[in-house]
Amino acid sequence: MNTTRIIELRQSQGWTQERLATESGVGLRTVQRLEAGQDASLETLSLVADALKVPVRELFSVIEDEGLSMRVDSLEDRTVEQQTARDRISTAWRWLYVGVGIICTLVAFTVPYGVVLVLSYWVGGFLILRALRRIVIEPRLDAAYPLSKERPTRRERRRAEAQRPAETPAESTV
Repeated sequence: MNTTRIIELRQSQGWTQERLATESGVGLRTVQRLEAGQDASLETLSLVADALKVPVRELFSVIEDEGLSMRVDSLEDRTVEQQTARDRISTAWRWLYVGVGIICTLVAFTVPYGVVLVLSYWVGGFLILRALRRIVIEPRLDAAYPLSKERPTRRERRRAEAQRPAETPAESTV
């Protein structure tokens, strides 16, 4: 029998079963079945693990089924590969923006009103690139690399860190 640690991990976050269901995008009944030790798909386990911010393997204290162990290892390997590929593409877009910006800045020194060119590229280009990422790039990366996820921006990470202490201990019941 595969023994899960989902209850322990959920409680260490101070979450109720309802909160875990909401954060992971699975149903409350699914969370209850998982905590009772019933089987689930790797996709469901992956969603729960992502919500708890642990690898899928960490959901189990013991995995006795060799087939499940191999599938979990394979899932984790594919996740790492897809995340690496996604990060590489996102980084390439950022460097493309910076590279074109450097060229634009150098060219701006040779033309009248070059300061306008520089400011319009860096400000306008940033806004266009940000919109392009949200509308075109990220949806395509989501489709191409379903096991990966977009890296949060510094602002999003700071906001998440600021919200953590604000969570109440009353949520830890159940």
